[in-house]
Amino acid sequence: MVARETVVILDYGSQYTRLIARRVRELHVYAEILPWTAPAARIVTLKPRGIILSGGPSSVYDAGAPTLPDYAPALGVPLLGICYGMQLLVQSLGGRVEPGVEREYGPARARISEPDVPLFAGLPASLAVWMSHGDQIAELPPGFAALARSQNGVLAAAGNPERRIYGLQFHPEVVHTPRGMDILRRFLFDICGCEGDWTADTVIAATVARIREQVGEGGVVCGLSGGVDSAVTAALLQRALGERLTCIFVDTGLLRQNEVAQVEVVFRQTLGTRLVIVDAAARFLGALAGVTDPERKRHIIGEQFIRVFEEEARRLEDTRFLAQGTIYPDVIESAGDAGAQRIKSHHNVGGLPADMGLELVEPLRELFKDEVRTVGLALGLPENLIWRHPFPGPGLAVRILGEVTPERVALLQAADAIFLAELRAAGLYRQTAQAFAVLLPVRSVGVMGDGRTYAHVLALRAVTTDDFMTADWARLPADLLARVSLRIVNEVPGINRVVYDISSKPPATIEWE
Repeated sequence: MVARETVVILDYGSQYTRLIARRVRELHVYAEILPWTAPAARIVTLKPRGIILSGGPSSVYDAGAPTLPDYAPALGVPLLGICYGMQLLVQSLGGRVEPGVEREYGPARARISEPDVPLFAGLPASLAVWMSHGDQIAELPPGFAALARSQNGVLAAAGNPERRIYGLQFHPEVVHTPRGMDILRRFLFDICGCEGDWTADTVIAATVARIREQVGEGGVVCGLSGGVDSAVTAALLQRALGERLTCIFVDTGLLRQNEVAQVEVVFRQTLGTRLVIVDAAARFLGALAGVTDPERKRHIIGEQFIRVFEEEARRLEDTRFLAQGTIYPDVIESAGDAGAQRIKSHHNVGGLPADMGLELVEPLRELFKDEVRTVGLALGLPENLIWRHPFPGPGLAVRILGEVTPERVALLQAADAIFLAELRAAGLYRQTAQAFAVLLPVRSVGVMGDGRTYAHVLALRAVTTDDFMTADWARLPADLLARVSLRIVNEVPGINRVVYDISSKPPATIEWE
């Protein structure tokens, strides 16, 4: 997506690269992440107002370490190097970096020695910052000045204001640097000259135009899941194409309890969407019979989805496009960007058959979840839909560890419905970003009615997050968890033990498979 004003972030492998992009977008400037190996032509096409170099795990003096592309300083746009990015600027422009005597990890203080430079104008002389580095600047390039030092005397910021090139040894993008957003704001607006045109309205206008350009006069089928991503996708397509959009909701037999009826009310009756509901439960469950590997499940489900969409598209006149609610975290975790490690195949990204007969339309591919919700509200979608918890495309198949059978699906549907109902009754549904139950492939011994039981174990999962790139486990009240557990073991025959997942992301993922 090419915005009127764009800042490019060159990724050197930092765990915080995506967070830099989110922070820039929060300031209403469009940020696009590209690998540091991206060709110059790609950067020039974007006409960036500035370039940010991310941190990374390498040392600039090591053989084979990532380098600074020649075009970066040659373009003449402002540059901001963060951590490794700062060291790279220094080393590439004639300075020297060496292993640090004083390594700095975690909270620190940076004392600003040049308070009048645009990057720090109006900020306090001493800043709380977050450091994460072992190397340090030994010698600055010609024309550069030291702008701040840590309490250990280590260079914390440097720059050449005349050339509009700055480096920060600390991370302004993390919450542990409280004035970090002020520093980024000064770089974007005072140094790069941005105005902040990345808003929901401009995103909608640009996306609608892009959809019309891609689709032309053809028709589109949109795969609905009932979640916010596919709903916002459908709303954007409806605005762009009107009657040329047909939404397809596939009943895979792997949905939450009463999902079909709820989706029909929202999309057909409330939003007036042209909706086709396909009952394919037997088809999906049959294809999954005997399969236990999670990646295999995702690929099977992805292929079955596509085949259903292809069949439905053939019933429609001049329809050769399939729209999906793929968002940026889906692409990242499926290794859709250069250098990323595959975490799991997203059914929209890694699970599509090679011989698919439809061309993809993915309007949300570059947006984070919170941005999707903002766009959805601007499009007029109801809040209860916008704030509905995400539901994976493969459905309960990836929340049933081991083989998927109709009996195990029914168990999980009933238990999951109890968990969500109690969460809503406690007023905590909106305080969690995602909550669900997972049926484990183990049984445990229990006692019911003075008799021995040997039944299924169920795990509950609830997380808090803004962007789904990282997440923390929700600290739900103990009495709520006790009530949920009691109801499940009493009301769902076949489950005799309930556990609560207290893992964050990372190291875990939000879903179990």
